[in-house]
Amino acid sequence: PLLSAIMKVCPIEDNANMEDYTGGEFNWDQELQGVILSSFYWGYVITHLPGGILAEKFGGKWTLSLGILSTAFFTLITPWAVGIGGSTALIIIRVLMGLGEGTTFPALSALLASWIPLKERSKLGSLVFGGGQVGTILGNLISGYLLHSFDGWSSVFYFFGGLGVVWFILFTLLCYSDPQSHPFISDKEKDFLQKELGALTRDKTLPPTPWRYILTSVPMIALVCAQIGHDWGFFIMVTDLPKYMSDVLRFSIKDNGLYSSLPYLVMWIVSLSTGVLSDWLISSGKMTITFGRKLFTTIASAGPAFFIVGASYAGCDRALVVALFTIAMGLMGTFYPGMKVNPLDLSPNYAGSLMAVTNGIGAITGIIAPYVVGIMTPNHSLEEWRIVFWISFAVFHVTNLAYVMWASGEVQPWNTPHLMNKSVESGDVNQDTFSEKEAPAAIKASH
Repeated sequence: PLLSAIMKVCPIEDNANMEDYTGGEFNWDQELQGVILSSFYWGYVITHLPGGILAEKFGGKWTLSLGILSTAFFTLITPWAVGIGGSTALIIIRVLMGLGEGTTFPALSALLASWIPLKERSKLGSLVFGGGQVGTILGNLISGYLLHSFDGWSSVFYFFGGLGVVWFILFTLLCYSDPQSHPFISDKEKDFLQKELGALTRDKTLPPTPWRYILTSVPMIALVCAQIGHDWGFFIMVTDLPKYMSDVLRFSIKDNGLYSSLPYLVMWIVSLSTGVLSDWLISSGKMTITFGRKLFTTIASAGPAFFIVGASYAGCDRALVVALFTIAMGLMGTFYPGMKVNPLDLSPNYAGSLMAVTNGIGAITGIIAPYVVGIMTPNHSLEEWRIVFWISFAVFHVTNLAYVMWASGEVQPWNTPHLMNKSVESGDVNQDTFSEKEAPAAIKASH
């Protein structure tokens, strides 16, 4: 207790099993741990853009599945690599993992653009993107159990690496890049998707990605800002919440896995329920797509900002801290029917590239955030962590302000650059965005 008072961390419970609080076999300081945690994103950022371009050109199936297979392989060999090369080898392995994982969101966006009708975009987009929360929930729970039940830490990597290989086999057998290439889809469903999407295959005659228009688009810049805010808060929680619960709140390994999972369970439930709510509000005419995207993004920014700061003032009241973090992450789930599906609104044809840009730039915070946390919390005290959470508070609000001011839910003219150029040259239409009522027709025209 005296040491806890000096370090300003919470005391360990009297009836606790001290073996559950022992450190690992590697004596790595906070700064090195921050480098290790951030190294994944060094590779993750690099493959976003190539992944988006490949997914648009060849379809999302293989772009997604091969990327995750490579991540599974590097996960499996992590214990062997660390045994040989220590922290340096682990950093290299995590960079390689990031290279494989970087294609995930661009490929998913390309798949969603090929399969999901406009009226179901929030609901199904939230379901797909929210799958990451299910992975975090199960990852934390199962990791805590494996670490508690088996000697050493390698069992975690063998389990999840093997699971990734099994997923790859099932995914490649069941998934197809577009409705036309799917051998088992019914004619009725094909007719429905043809009517809603305008085409069942990717437009292979689509012009090259109009980068100049995309990178100078105000709604696109607003989307990037929102992604930066989301990713900063999310990566702080994903990479550092277990450290906070272990170093400050002094949860055991097993309890850490359980309580670190709880916020993501609530986030997943909120993302699915608000996805359904968003689609209903938009399809019933109660709100426009633009207003809906801004509303849910604001909830996902302001809510977590206040609750994570509040958690830092709850002291060692473990139940209250867990409750506040859980509410914060739950509210963050409204990002999915908000800005996360926004690339599909702006440009169905180039959704993979848009997701590559937004998610790739946002992922840079995954490099910065864990390293900053490691530097700012050398003593892993409550006061040090409170400053970290106040910084997150500011990032959430500044980036959300930019999104509220400039975001759009309308199809942008550069979604069809070949038609836009012809229209501008002939003087038939201006370069304003398509209205939300005209969006489906514009999508069909592009095909």
